[in-house]
Amino acid sequence: MAHVASWKKAKVKELADVMVKNPVVAIVDVHGIPSPQMQDMRHGLRKYASVMMTRNNLVLLALDEANKQRPGLDKLKPMVGGQCAIIATPMNPFKLFQQMEATKSAAPAKPGDIAPEDIIVKEGETPFKPGPIVGELQKAGIPAAIEGGKIVIRKDKVLVEKGHKVPEDLAKLLPKLEILPMIVGLDLRAAFEDGLLYEKAVLNVPVGYYPTMLATAARNATALGVSIVYPTKQTIGPLMGKAYREASALGVKAAIPTKDTIGPLLAKARAEMLAIASHVPGLEDDRLKQQLSAAVAPAPQEKKVEKKEEEKKPEVSEDEAAAGLSSLFD
Repeated sequence: MAHVASWKKAKVKELADVMVKNPVVAIVDVHGIPSPQMQDMRHGLRKYASVMMTRNNLVLLALDEANKQRPGLDKLKPMVGGQCAIIATPMNPFKLFQQMEATKSAAPAKPGDIAPEDIIVKEGETPFKPGPIVGELQKAGIPAAIEGGKIVIRKDKVLVEKGHKVPEDLAKLLPKLEILPMIVGLDLRAAFEDGLLYEKAVLNVPVGYYPTMLATAARNATALGVSIVYPTKQTIGPLMGKAYREASALGVKAAIPTKDTIGPLLAKARAEMLAIASHVPGLEDDRLKQQLSAAVAPAPQEKKVEKKEEEKKPEVSEDEAAAGLSSLFD
């Protein structure tokens, strides 16, 4: 039986213990992160997460060991590979993903790096003065030329397509053109919680996406409940309001006087009275004439004046409406 170093056994036990104690365990990609930057990230995460790095074979052994106490942890094993680290935390996977995304920043490409997206040089002026740099740019496939005493890029061009390696000569020139195509940071591959594996595609949702969806669903459900007259705690208020408005409208239409309809009924009667009176010749009632004149006179244009409070329009009282009716039929 091959001898296993004691430090390896200790490391596997340490990793397994941490993975068992923390509700969420994640595998993150740390490829391309410079050592000083990685130390800063680990320090920033220390308050709410443990970040551990070791050989991948020891991580796999630790997952097998922890899986005995937390079944399902072995689902993370396919995510272990390349340069990766383990993060153990009480934070839920979605918040953890957002924290990981916050660690990312733009960085220059190194020779042989794989372009995460198309690397494009844009048409326009460059910060270079005329000189040998023109030849270097052209050699790297950049359409550069001297125009008006300046080095310019003649047209947009894709220098490296997504998924292809960055050539050495181009990698040296891109930072000078202020093109930083690489994204450096902790890239969460997957997280495990309560027996479920959350992959990156599931976790990569905008902040507030699900609360917004739930709020929209609640509003739509309430609107549907009101539409089909389905009484619930949420719909009873709007349903009562709708019933009140419809009952009031019916009362006015059927000329049924109540406390709520008498005002609109008198206003309607006054309007109809004035309409009839306008066709009656020889009216001698001065007050009625004044009301007719006011009804047909064009409304004066309001001047745009800033007011602290909007004045309320005067309402016709029941006595005035009744007086108008009596004057018409006296």
